[in-house]
Amino acid sequence: MSKSEINEINTDDVLDKYRAAGKVHQQIMKEARDKIKVGMNVYEYARFIDERILELADGSAFPVNISFNEAAAHDTPLLNDTRVFGEDVVKVDVGVHVDGYIADGAMTIDLSGKHGDLVKASEEALKAAIDTVKAGVTTQQIGAAVEDTITGLGFNPVRNLMGHGLAQYTAHAEPSVPNIRHSGFGAELRVGDTIAIEPFATDGEGFVDNGSIKEIYSQVKLKPTRVPFVRKVLEQINAYNGLPFAKRWLVSDKLDLALIQLERDGIITSYPVLIEVSGGLVSQAEHSVIVTEDGCEVTTRG
Repeated sequence: MSKSEINEINTDDVLDKYRAAGKVHQQIMKEARDKIKVGMNVYEYARFIDERILELADGSAFPVNISFNEAAAHDTPLLNDTRVFGEDVVKVDVGVHVDGYIADGAMTIDLSGKHGDLVKASEEALKAAIDTVKAGVTTQQIGAAVEDTITGLGFNPVRNLMGHGLAQYTAHAEPSVPNIRHSGFGAELRVGDTIAIEPFATDGEGFVDNGSIKEIYSQVKLKPTRVPFVRKVLEQINAYNGLPFAKRWLVSDKLDLALIQLERDGIITSYPVLIEVSGGLVSQAEHSVIVTEDGCEVTTRG
């Protein structure tokens, strides 16, 4: 499994690959925003995004998250999902990669037209966080900017969701980027660091917990299996180089059994849908950035 060292300083060639992934991401998000409509099937929407990523980049960095209302993250359609978009608050979180170097970004689309203030809270928090970023700034300072902006607009940040570093074939690397101020110092950013900043705002309590649905997995251990039908599924999983994958991307007449066995053996892990504990609506905004001496370059912003 090819992975870069988390603490390695990115070279110019590597940064160019992050920029290339960012250009693709910008195009995908524009098309995704234009495509979504009330009444559209969720699976067809995800399939459109999946196909466009394969056309324009080397692959998905993770399955597109299409999370409704109180679901904050990790919701992705199952194969032939019958759900359709209604008047929902929809988070669309997309990751693409070029040679394993990732662009990760998200937007919230309010199909009801009633929750613009909530959408604005996460968007404004993201702007404030980006304005904070430069070499020498700590992740704690970014979290403070996010929290102050969201609470100043009358909402709560989701306290147990964070942004993160980016590395080759590693969608969630160090450092963690909090959405609140905290007592710790936090990691100090350096020129060339690549991070994803993703504020979540809610009109609820500001915490998420695991729901019962899980459609996203990733491989966490290289280990053989002797069971033939499980081995065939694992061969498909190996192609993702450790990046998260959707259950709908795999083919097997015993898929559920294979995934249960692989998770039991510690070869894969699952990512349940994350639900705001009080049932509050959640909005999300996210961009990927390259840290510079006096600011940052936002790779996912057109």
